Amino acid sequence: MQHQVNKRKLNLKAPHRVALIRNQAILFIEKGHLTSTKAQVREVRRFVEKLVTLARVGNDFNTRRRTKALLPYKPEALDQLIETIAPRYVNRPGGYTRIIPMGRRASDTAEIARLEWV
Repeated sequence: MQHQVNKRKLNLKAPHRVALIRNQAILFIEKGHLTSTKAQVREVRRFVEKLVTLARVGNDFNTRRRTKALLPYKPEALDQLIETIAPRYVNRPGGYTRIIPMGRRASDTAEIARLEWV
């Protein structure tokens, strides 16, 4: 049964999966776009939207503490999220990103998608 199972496993162990999603979220925050498999993009989207919702509150100590707990690797990405990205979405109730399908990869026919800010 699949009751209350709402995350994709991505064929990875839990610590590896968490590290992958965090690293791709950092890349997405820094570059402004991310191209990967559709399943990975959807998981990164879930993670990033929660981060932006946390960061919308403003640049105070508690916001930094909570976002740093979720994104501990690069303080530069955290600064960029809190100071430049989150203020753009203060009046938006959600849906800060969009997924654009890009077809299938030639080598293994995996579905490729692109994640970008709205």
